[in-house]
Amino acid sequence: MDLPRPEPTERGCRLISTNQTPQCLPPNASSTPRLHVVYKMLSDSEAAELLSFLTPSTRPDVKGKATEYILGMSGSRDGCRFLRSNPNLIAALFELTSDPSVAIMKDCYHILINLSADETLHQVLVSEVKVLPVLLKNLQDPEYLFSDQISTILSNLSRHEKTCRTVFKVLQDEVGLPKLVELLCNESYNKKAKLHYLGPLLSNLTQLPEARSYVMDPDRFVIQRLLPFTQYEASVMRRGGVIGTLRNCCFDHSHHEWLLSDTVDILPFLLLPLAGPEELTEEENEGLPVDLQFLPEDKKREEDPDIRKMLLETLLLLTATKAGRQALKQKNVYPIMREFHRWEKDVYVAATCEKLIQVLIGDEPELGMENLMEVEIPQDVEEKLREADTKEQEELEKEERMRREEEEEKKKCEQTD
Repeated sequence: MDLPRPEPTERGCRLISTNQTPQCLPPNASSTPRLHVVYKMLSDSEAAELLSFLTPSTRPDVKGKATEYILGMSGSRDGCRFLRSNPNLIAALFELTSDPSVAIMKDCYHILINLSADETLHQVLVSEVKVLPVLLKNLQDPEYLFSDQISTILSNLSRHEKTCRTVFKVLQDEVGLPKLVELLCNESYNKKAKLHYLGPLLSNLTQLPEARSYVMDPDRFVIQRLLPFTQYEASVMRRGGVIGTLRNCCFDHSHHEWLLSDTVDILPFLLLPLAGPEELTEEENEGLPVDLQFLPEDKKREEDPDIRKMLLETLLLLTATKAGRQALKQKNVYPIMREFHRWEKDVYVAATCEKLIQVLIGDEPELGMENLMEVEIPQDVEEKLREADTKEQEELEKEERMRREEEEEKKKCEQTD
């Protein structure tokens, strides 16, 4: 059985963060349109002059032109590299996030989003400029206008383990994870912001064992608060972030029985987004969890293929333990997966579904291999598995290219007709 594996690092393995890409705004992301400009890198004297414009006392129109220029610069790799070598400019911009002008504040926050999308700037932002305490303080303000931008910055900064640990530490010191969960689960907390990117932020934080321990503390009732968001239609980011959190939590196999128990009952929340309107036999329906029995004809599946894949990987992780495999078989998950596989067009998602089906219809592992997460794999076998994974990935990419070419050809034929 080929379980989804955490991303490898030089020191071993860690859980992957949510697979959404960093949010990097384009150079013309401010509220006012601007011409496309080629931004040349500035000399030391020009950088010093630009810095002199980024003070609270500078005339608003001059200050606005300066922040607009830097916003354009921050949309390119060379621009980010230049700003990385001039942290005093970043510090000045960060100070202007409290400027009286909303337009200037907006430019500065968008610059920080662009910079936080570049991993090489993470340490500058968190260690030199020390953005985290102020960002977290503002995030808690239910009237703060730029909480969505803050959520995006924090999500970007927490994507990689090293900075994620810093974000988590400061978060615990300044706010606490309970407050973050409250903000995520309370849709009306801030009427001026949607806070959808708190979903990916929480998912990223659960790379860390200490964050997962909090989320899965039976006395805190956190997982149960998150489960309804697996079908949250208003935002793919919030929905995907919550599912990424659940996926990361399932790497801790010691909690599998609790997650599948009536106390949490995670299974229906993972299966419902994958279930469709197909008619099952009465016997198949009766074996399913109540929430999945006799679904209506207009039942729709999760639209986002990345989220569908994460849901399947979460189920696959739950089958790593004997108790998990037994629970999924007893709850008659196979018919749902069978119909899903017939419906699924994305080759990567379908391949993950096939792995899950193999477990559901296969025999139990031999004695001593019941917990697949604790099985020690010899190095030579692990290398062969990696080679097989690489080969499988290449075949899937080829299959996906062929599928897209066929679709394009079909569209051309339809247009011709």
